[in-house]
Amino acid sequence: MLYDSLLVIALCAAVTALLLPLTGGEGVTVTEFGWWGYAYRVLLLAVILGFFGFFWTRNGQTLGMLAWRLRVERDSGSLLSWSDALKRLAAACLSWGVFALGIFWILVDRDRLAWHDRVTHTRVVVLPKKRR
Repeated sequence: MLYDSLLVIALCAAVTALLLPLTGGEGVTVTEFGWWGYAYRVLLLAVILGFFGFFWTRNGQTLGMLAWRLRVERDSGSLLSWSDALKRLAAACLSWGVFALGIFWILVDRDRLAWHDRVTHTRVVVLPKKRR
């Protein structure tokens, strides 16, 4: 999660940097920029949704998950659809939002699933090491 967080922060920073010429180099706030401030927030949300949705639906692995040989999949073993990815991301926000109890739940869950995995019928699996 740390690796992916750093990547998402970098993407959001790059998008923000690209928009700075449009704002005169000022940070975008709702009070100063009105509807543009809301549009900016929606744009950053789209970047986050796009990042996870793209990787989870493409091969089940974000770049951070790839480094640790992890893959997210449906309970059936199939790849996530865009709908699955969006639901999983929304549920993961709730898992984090309650003092991360939904994340730490994997320590006591019999199947080692977080709350968002249970709700969305997904799981994270560890892939075997590749033989040389």
